[in-house]
Amino acid sequence: MSERLNYYKAAPAAMKAMLDLEAQIKSLSIPIPLRELLKMRVSQINGCAFCLDLHGGEARAAGVSQQKLDVLAAWRESSAFDARERAALAWADALTLLPQSRAADSDYAPLAAEFSPQEQVELTLIVTTINAWNRFAIGFRNTHPVRG
Repeated sequence: MSERLNYYKAAPAAMKAMLDLEAQIKSLSIPIPLRELLKMRVSQINGCAFCLDLHGGEARAAGVSQQKLDVLAAWRESSAFDARERAALAWADALTLLPQSRAADSDYAPLAAEFSPQEQVELTLIVTTINAWNRFAIGFRNTHPVRG
């Protein structure tokens, strides 16, 4: 697969807005390991190899266990995730698959039980932003480096 275009060169102002948004996400109250789990999960759903490659390394650096990364695609069937992670992952799935899920009450209720209103908004911003990044990377065929 070859890259269609370099979106940073094609529209630097648009990409600056995305980078500014990403910088703001780093200042949110949501712990980095959970942020990275969400980025990985959304990128799995969307099939973004570039983002999976990038965020896999960042997740491990943030202390996410390899086991959690290994079973993330089947998180609903795994006991590796605590209640907060499960609520956040369900919300990420619901928002990423919005046409199918319609952000059902069954996905929102655990979120509301585990997270403050501020945290709910922050989680939604994290999910929304990685969905946007996935669309840039997939749409323009951004490729990841091949190692070993």
